[in-house]
Amino acid sequence: MIQDIAPHVFHNEFHPDAAPKGDDRLILYRDGVFALHLSEDRQTMDFPRASAFPEALEHAVYLFEMDGHAWFTPARLPDNLDRLCLEQGLEWVPFAGMRRSGTGPKMHMFALYTAYHLMEWYMDNRYCGRCSGKMEPDKTERAMFCPACRRKVYPRINPAVIIGVINGDSLLLTRYRNGNGMNALVAGFTEIGETFEETVRREVMEETGLRVRNIRYYKSQPWGIAADILAGYYCEVDGDDQIRMDQNELRYAQWVQREEIELQPQPYSLTNEMMQEFKEGRIRSSLDLPAGLK
Repeated sequence: MIQDIAPHVFHNEFHPDAAPKGDDRLILYRDGVFALHLSEDRQTMDFPRASAFPEALEHAVYLFEMDGHAWFTPARLPDNLDRLCLEQGLEWVPFAGMRRSGTGPKMHMFALYTAYHLMEWYMDNRYCGRCSGKMEPDKTERAMFCPACRRKVYPRINPAVIIGVINGDSLLLTRYRNGNGMNALVAGFTEIGETFEETVRREVMEETGLRVRNIRYYKSQPWGIAADILAGYYCEVDGDDQIRMDQNELRYAQWVQREEIELQPQPYSLTNEMMQEFKEGRIRSSLDLPAGLK
């Protein structure tokens, strides 16, 4: 999955007093696009170095660290940013297209997903939702702080579930009406007052009209695309297996034999891993558990 970057090590501890050093990485982001170095074949990406953008480093905001290098973002983008990027050989690359691109290395793709999560959160919280005052980065923890009413806002993380519904030797695959057209599993956000298991039952019923039993946890995954923390569950259809698809949500929902399952182009998502586990026979029945959890 996207976060499985070993032997590289990701550190998300917040360091409010950290200052960019020459070889630290810089996140330059606006309107859904990142400024990146791309190789000629567009198979490899890298981030700009702090030393190349001294104009952007005043009050730079610390994001995270990977393999001893810190990632920062400017508190304010320079007015001459386009010219500076052109001089440094950077391209403005839409984040929406990166998931399918296969551009590596994987550790940098994970950095991109995580940076997207944080950058969108910073942009969404420039003003206080309570008093409309101007927010500023907190000086002690990863939060946005309103000097006017002293409200703090922490990064939003949305709980959601990914659900592998099993029917004998078949898995329930879906494709969303709006989206990238890849095979997926039933999924949805947890509502107020719900457990994950209740979310599993509700989402399967809402999207496909099926009842499920033997709900069991598989794995979790951070997913910066939608600011999610995803919890993966397998379960089995309970009784009638006729699918009654929600046509407002889905454009495809079918039972698919394990050998006929078509995986996603990149091995980034929890959805893809769960489909692969079933396709390759490691998940077979309600008595099976993933390796390491037996």
